[in-house]
Amino acid sequence: MYQVELRVNGEFFKTIEVKKNSKIIDIISEDEIEKDKIIAYTINREYANSETEITKNCILNCLYYNTPRGHRLYQDTAAFIMMKAFHNLFPNPGRFVIEHSIGDGVFCEIFKGDMLTPEDCENLKNEMHRIIDAKLLIETNEYTTEEAKEIFTRQGRLDVIRNLKGNKIKISKCGEYYDHFLNPIAENTSVIRSFDLVYHAPGVILRFPKIGELEITDEFKMPRQLFNTHQEHDKWLNILRMHNVADLNKAIEDYYQIRDIIQIEEALHAKKIVEIADEIERKKDVKIILIAGPSSSGKTTFAKRLSIQLRVNGITPHVIGMDDYFVDRTRTPRKENGELDFESINALDLELLNSDLTKVLNGEEIEPPKYNFITGKSERSYRKLQLLEDEVLIMEGIHGLNDKLTQSVPFNQKIKIYVSALNNLNVDYHNRIATSDSRKIRRIMRDSATRGHTAEQTILMWDSVHAGEKKNIFPFQENADFMFNSILTYELGVFKEKVLALLKRIHKQSAAYPEAQRLIQIVEQVYFIKEELVPRNSILREFIGGSIFNY
Repeated sequence: MYQVELRVNGEFFKTIEVKKNSKIIDIISEDEIEKDKIIAYTINREYANSETEITKNCILNCLYYNTPRGHRLYQDTAAFIMMKAFHNLFPNPGRFVIEHSIGDGVFCEIFKGDMLTPEDCENLKNEMHRIIDAKLLIETNEYTTEEAKEIFTRQGRLDVIRNLKGNKIKISKCGEYYDHFLNPIAENTSVIRSFDLVYHAPGVILRFPKIGELEITDEFKMPRQLFNTHQEHDKWLNILRMHNVADLNKAIEDYYQIRDIIQIEEALHAKKIVEIADEIERKKDVKIILIAGPSSSGKTTFAKRLSIQLRVNGITPHVIGMDDYFVDRTRTPRKENGELDFESINALDLELLNSDLTKVLNGEEIEPPKYNFITGKSERSYRKLQLLEDEVLIMEGIHGLNDKLTQSVPFNQKIKIYVSALNNLNVDYHNRIATSDSRKIRRIMRDSATRGHTAEQTILMWDSVHAGEKKNIFPFQENADFMFNSILTYELGVFKEKVLALLKRIHKQSAAYPEAQRLIQIVEQVYFIKEELVPRNSILREFIGGSIFNY
């Protein structure tokens, strides 16, 4: 008999005794766990399937759909099924690429090939339903590098072959279709209960249910500004002649080539900032610039670089801290669990803020408050502020795109800018590096350097951070007048050595361990880049140190 600690979503459920070589499916079928919610299992934090036998004392965890890990696994499984369906229907299927996230899904298109049609989209959707209804087994096993090369050569997946690393490669198989996903996927196609495929030339958008839900209930609304920003980045990649990690790694092997790529990409950032500053100069009525974006987007460096460019254009910016308008802590709203909700817009003194902004716009002098984070009270700053004709006010904070924040300011007198680290390089055609992963890695670097936090602490708090972003930032991103994509395709190479060291310190018993291993697998795809190649004014300096700006 073996002792099995049974957990649900990482939380202790109970301890049971099982017979030698009992299968997971037999253990779960005899228990009162909600089996219809399970999407995957882990034994001692390593993924297993329902037929896996228990061969020692262990921790058996049942992972539900309605968790961040379960939701990611659901998305990757749906993507695998879509790729199998494409393989069944179309010639040369290896060129079908998952490009980037958009709304509640991911945008996919044929790379350097024909544009998909509405009829193609409908046929693909029907084939996915057929595969799901057939309840097909998905087997994930390890293969040697040579076996992997042979398999993907047959399927025309040179993108996978170019980036194979290690002696053992995990490959998922469903019928005669093989694919290589960095993240784990489910063991049966039937786990996908709801998805949608929306046609959007030149490709399609694969939609997923929201986390915690099993159905897609609303119509898809295309965030057009965000999509255009993604497409702009694709043009930048064409300029760099870089479309996946293998292209980057090849450039890293040549010092002068990677040096030039870094300079070109930093110049593209600078050009975009110049364009925004020039447009602000043309809008003569603008007096307030609002900058918002999710965590670790590089908003602070962006604001400083924009300020410099505004000065070049003859405009003097003054920065005012949004956090200084927090209400006294006794008035801070609370979350449903009773915790103080500092991310709520109502945690700010909107009445005082709008009163000060109105005065500033009328040419009056104000004294902005100063918030004491130790006492939790607002104090006098003794700082006087009055805008002259050629001066503007810059405010940075998570609520900058929400018009409720500056409801007293006429639309023609304010500019709203959304900053985020959007689509990074893909590892290959089917493995994208998610926007949230890029920002999470940035935050691990910064938290370690400036806040004394471990990677474990950052990972464990991330879901709460991300939940606040989905509530307070993402719904308002289309309100922006400009969007700035702060991603730098070379950044993972710069982060590599330090972030791997931080992630590898996380013990296997930690709840953060599975996520740390997933991030390690992403970072290890990229070759190392020396920090000395990063310009002193780069947004990356906000996360690695050595910035020319004072923070």
